[in-house]
Order: sequence, then C-alpha cells, then structure tokens
Amino acid sequence: MSDIEALESMINQGLIEDDIIRIGAEQEFCLVTDQWRPSKISQEVLETINDDHFTFELARYNLEINLDPVELKTGCFTETEEQLRNLLTKATAGAKAHNNSILLTGILPTIGKKELGVDYMTPKPRYQYLNEVAKELRGGDFEMHLSGVDELSIHHDSVLFEACNTSFQMHLQIPSTDFISSYNWAQAISGPVLSVCTNSPLLLGRELWSETRIALFKQSIDTRSSSRALRDQQARVTIGKQWASGSAVDIFKNDVALYNVIMTKEIEQNSLDILSQGKIPKLEALCLHNGTIYRWNRACYGVGGGKPHLRIENRYIPAGPTVLDQMANFAFWVGLMKGRPTQFDDISTQMDFRDAKANFIKAARTGKDSTIHWNGSQVPVPELLEKELLPMAYAGLEKAGIDKGDIERMLSIVGARSKGQTASKWLVKNYRGLRKTLKQDDALLTLTEGIYKNQQGIALPVHQWPMLEHNVEVESAAHLVRHIMSTRLYIVNENDLAQLATHVMEWKGIHHVPVENNAGDLCGLLTWTHMERYKEMEAMDEQLLVADIMTRDVITVHPDTEITKAIQLMKKLEYGCMPVVENKHLVGIITIKDVIPFDHD
Repeated sequence: MSDIEALESMINQGLIEDDIIRIGAEQEFCLVTDQWRPSKISQEVLETINDDHFTFELARYNLEINLDPVELKTGCFTETEEQLRNLLTKATAGAKAHNNSILLTGILPTIGKKELGVDYMTPKPRYQYLNEVAKELRGGDFEMHLSGVDELSIHHDSVLFEACNTSFQMHLQIPSTDFISSYNWAQAISGPVLSVCTNSPLLLGRELWSETRIALFKQSIDTRSSSRALRDQQARVTIGKQWASGSAVDIFKNDVALYNVIMTKEIEQNSLDILSQGKIPKLEALCLHNGTIYRWNRACYGVGGGKPHLRIENRYIPAGPTVLDQMANFAFWVGLMKGRPTQFDDISTQMDFRDAKANFIKAARTGKDSTIHWNGSQVPVPELLEKELLPMAYAGLEKAGIDKGDIERMLSIVGARSKGQTASKWLVKNYRGLRKTLKQDDALLTLTEGIYKNQQGIALPVHQWPMLEHNVEVESAAHLVRHIMSTRLYIVNENDLAQLATHVMEWKGIHHVPVENNAGDLCGLLTWTHMERYKEMEAMDEQLLVADIMTRDVITVHPDTEITKAIQLMKKLEYGCMPVVENKHLVGIITIKDVIPFDHD
C-alpha cells in the first residue's frame, strides 16, 4: 500500500519526469545448436558474453538484451538500432564459442515437447518458485487448447510453454498528465499494429494462429482454476476488459485488487519514508507485483538518473525476423503513439473497448488478412494502414523530430509488408512446401536453418525474403525416436468390434493400430496379420472384440530412445512397428518405413 500511496504523492507533487520522452527496448533471442535445435547452455553463453546488458530468461535456450533508453529525437532509432546490432554481434560471438548460434523469431520452430521439460528451465529460484506457485493456484497441470489450421491440445506440468514466446518489447515514456489517454490509445491500436508484425504461426509442428504467441502465452501462465460456478476471473495475460480511467495510479490499484500476489521479497525501507527524506523510492513491491501481470500493454514505473518516470511497455510484438523489421515495428508504434489525433484523447467516445479487443484477437489469428473495426466501419488491414495509420505514424514521428530519412526507411518497410509478405506468411508457405517432401522434423529443421541464413549479412527485411527450395533432399538430423515417430494415430478401443477395426485398417491401408483400454492406457496392438487372421474367422463369429484378436505382448520405446537402439530392438524381435510411450501414455508409433533411412548396417 505504501508504494501506491508514494506513487500517488509523486504524481500530485509533480515529481514525475514529464519534460522529456525516451524510448527503450528489450530483445529476447533464441540459442540453437549446430543442428538448429534448442540449446541448453544459456548460462555458459551468458558468462562468455560478460555484459550487463544481457540477462537470463525462463528457458535455457533464451537470453534477453536490455537496451539503454535514449531520448526520442532526431537519430534515436538509428542509435537504438546500432546498439542492438552491436550487442547481437557480441551475443553471436558468445554463442559461437560454445558451438551455438542465435536466432530472432517469435517461436522457435524446432522446440519440441522435450524442450518444455523442467530440465530446460533456467535453474534460478525465481523461476522454480513461479512454477510451483502457478501450479498451486491452478490446482493441477496446465492445459493448452489451440485451434488454427491444425489443433493442439495438451496437458503440461510446468509454465515452460511460456518460454516458447520470444519477443521484442518496446518502451515509450509517457507524461503523467497524458498517461490514461496514451494508455487507452495504445490499447486501441494494438490490433492494427500486431496484424502487420505477425511472426509465430507454428508450434510443435502445428500451424495455428498468425501470432500463436498471443494465445500460447495466455494459457501457459494461466493461474485460474476451473470450477462449476460461472464466474469471471481475470487472466494474468490480458489486454484487459475495459478502458482505463482516472490516473496511472488507478491502473496499478486495479491490478493489486484483481490479482493475487505470487512473488514476494523483503523490502528494507518503506517507500513513503524514503519520499519524506527527499529521495525517490524504487517502489520495489509494486514493480515486483507488476512484473507478474502480463498485460500486452503494461503500465510501468521506473527511476532513471534519480528521476521517476512512467512508461508504456508494448509486449505483443514478436522477436525478429530481422533487426530492421523490428526497428520498423518500433518506429511504426511510436509514430502512432505520438501522432494520436485529438478526437482519440477520450477513446471511450470513439470506440467500444470490445471492438479494440476483438481487433487484437483477430489480428493474432489472421494477421494482415484481418478486417479491423475502425471508426465505425470494417476495414481490411492493408487499406487501414495505407489510408490512415501510416500517414498518422509519419506525422507522429515528424512531430517528434525524427530524421526524415529514418522515417521513410522504416515506415516503407511496414507499408511493403502490409501489401506483401509478413514473416508468418513466409513461414507458413515454406513449411507447407517443405512438408510435401520432408518429414515434420526435417521440415522444421530446414525451415529454422532458412530463417537463420536470411538473418545473416545485410539481412533484407522479411517482405523481400525469397522462398526456400522446397524440392530438397536433406540429410536428416534426427537421432531420437521423437524426431521420426508419427503422432497422427488411428487408435481403437479393446471393446470395439473386431470387424469394424479390421475393416478400417483395410480401408486406410494401415498395418499397425494401437489398442487402448477405457482408462486410455495402451493395452495391445492390432497388426495386418491379425486383420487377415480375423477375416478367416469372420464367418464364424461376428461378435468378436478387438481384445479377442489383438496381441497383448507389446514392446514399446520411449520418445528419447536413440533411433539406432530402436532399430536394433525391432530387428531382434522381428517387429514391423513399435508404439512410443511416455509416462504410460501412448504418444506415437514408429514403423519399418520410418527407420529404414537410419539403418546403415
């Protein structure tokens, strides 16, 4: 409470720094091995880099760069871009020392279920505590239910799905006198801005939303528990439910009221006592709590050079695919923020919050193909950008005194992307092409390598990226069963009629079908041999069940079994297939066809 009261007092006394505007950014990036898979050595790479601008992230395959804030004026974007490039060069050298590479992308395509296990969590007490508290609040495991072109439905025992999200977080300092109007405007433009910046359509090999991070992040850190009661609970990851009102303090007050405190620390001195001594408090408790509420537009308090300030943090923009694309996104957002027309000073008179929220969700789902509700009309994104938002951003940057050459350079990229190819479009088109000739794992590896290569050298913005060669033969980097197993399974129940099960096998040309019991456990296997044997018996007994003809003696392998060991086992047992089981649950199947390319004996 003392932090809230201290902030309110500082605003009332005019102590908040309102006479200067600064921008800042945080760059998250991925570490990958020489086979383009998620790395596990962020600590070692961080020690090699040895620069205070870098810090840990939740997963051991991510790191973050905190850029220095710079004043919003003539060459600020060039200055920010140069520092970012220099620090990424340092990161590249640090990663290379450990035979790793760095990658800028919203979701690393090669992240698999293995890399979402707790052994990939950065071994820091803060992250382990967050995981334990989040599970306790939920009362059980986390659930992911995402639906796009494909679907993903999975239970998971940790918050590590959050680590799939890699972003470029942008900060803009806001005068306390204009904070609520600016914050609401940031909410209003979130959908249109996101729509042209999407970069994360793939997760675990599934094609989901144009910006899958939006749905994934919300569910990965969702501490809400289910109940039979129909009651509204606010997600910790949210764009909100209504326009903000009052002052910046009211935003923080609402968050204290709405959300449980899940992280604590010992505070040495009361903020009001510090303020009474003529000093500026850091509001540590308030900032710690604020850091556990993941608003896509987050109100932030900070102290720089002994002066307190307020800023808005834009958290919904993905990392990559190039530095130039990110800087274009940054300039577009800041330009819109500074170019806000006066009629939007009180946004509630111009737009219903539900329309702004709907725009954001549509943009996350369908990117620049979305139709946005704007000024009472439904407008396609490219038209809205060309006719209203890009000119508005240009005027805002010009008003801020930004160099005209920089304005043209960066906003032209956004314009070209809105009319042409976004990163999510490039990823989807190439992944679909690669899947025509490659297995899923090899396609994801090839796609990731393609992202990396396009990020090297001059690194053209993504709207100029060429398509990858799709009719390629690659030497597979797969070495574990999980890399080659099929997860699209035909499964029958032991109590199903044998006649139906065998006919399905014959219709679909399936040679091996796993059998589960009513508890969902693997209990047997039907093979082509069983099917043909049943056809001979069919005339005698049409009431036979799958349990009557299946084999119960099933040998299985684990997803992390080496492919070579699986081959040896299949040869020894003379098996044509092997179910893949993890924690007693069937997760896939491998067949002779799958392992032949890896049998070099």
